[in-house]
Amino acid sequence: MHIAILYNRDHEQLEDDPGREARADVMRVASALSEALTQDGTQVDLIPVTDSRLEFVDVLARMQPDLVINLCESVAADSRAETIIPCLLDMLGLPYTGASALSLTLALHKDKAKELLKARGVSTPGFARVDRLEDLDAVDLPFPLIVKPAREDASVGITSDSVVHDREGLRRAVDTVLRTFHQPALVEQFIAGREIYVPLLGNSPRRALPLSEIRFGQFFADRPNIVTYAGKWEAGSPEYVNTPSGPCLLTDSALEARLVQTAMDAFAALEGRDYGRVDLRVTPEGVPYVIDINPNCDLHPEAGFAKAARSAGIDYRTLARQLVAIALERHHGHPTARRKGPGAPRLPDSSNRNLLPGRAGVRHRARRSRASAE
Repeated sequence: MHIAILYNRDHEQLEDDPGREARADVMRVASALSEALTQDGTQVDLIPVTDSRLEFVDVLARMQPDLVINLCESVAADSRAETIIPCLLDMLGLPYTGASALSLTLALHKDKAKELLKARGVSTPGFARVDRLEDLDAVDLPFPLIVKPAREDASVGITSDSVVHDREGLRRAVDTVLRTFHQPALVEQFIAGREIYVPLLGNSPRRALPLSEIRFGQFFADRPNIVTYAGKWEAGSPEYVNTPSGPCLLTDSALEARLVQTAMDAFAALEGRDYGRVDLRVTPEGVPYVIDINPNCDLHPEAGFAKAARSAGIDYRTLARQLVAIALERHHGHPTARRKGPGAPRLPDSSNRNLLPGRAGVRHRARRSRASAE
């Protein structure tokens, strides 16, 4: 089998990049997956996406791998561009892991995702999108509130100052988002309670891996209990040290079932595929609220998803192989590799096959002088 791992290598492109650490982490994930899969005769090629020239399209068109593992979370250090990657892979007719362009777009546009969740009856905190400071006059939500960039993930843009308790603090936090990230701000009701993550694996059937929970340490005794960007990416910082994740210990089986069902409903609403994670805040009364949906969540061996898999008896190499099998089965209707070449039989369409009708009508771009495939 021939697998291509597509990942963004753009963390050094911007001099002032508020998401640099998150972008750099993708390279480590790509390396770990490559090592896990380069066994049993599998050929694995690492293909970086470095800038907006998109040279990887020509590389993949020539390579024709059996599967693309899509780890690309940004293009040219812009996370909003991650949604074009599945479009280009669909254009090439190549099977790939994880979310479609639609799912990534919905998850990236947090306000639209929340509108969809509300329409589906999935509980999520009340919210408002703010495009200009003048729009704040129309925001009518009870304090406390939390302010986030509306088009980022991985806790980018979230600090302890993101939780606000009055109009003055709200204006400052929204102004920071608008000026720093040049995108709308999402103003959301802050839900006090536990922060619990539900990792999901598979399609039909889909199952929840063991749940995990953030343990907020002493540092947060007089601070909002939230996972900031520093808490997620800046090892050694007080936020990082005081927000370890661990197994979620629930004695109430009905509550656990409610959390899993809420996560399943949210993931299905955004048409998530293969694997992902849904983040919940749970009130002391046991009411879950969806605060984020991660269709292509972090697959680093020490990240939460892989840890949850290990808790379920799935080591990292087995997890990598399962992700490959799940994506191939969804694409082809069975997990075996596609047979290529003249005279190869066409596989019957499955109900969830995500393909353009053939490649005959696709005109490949002119070959560039240097393909970035190292």
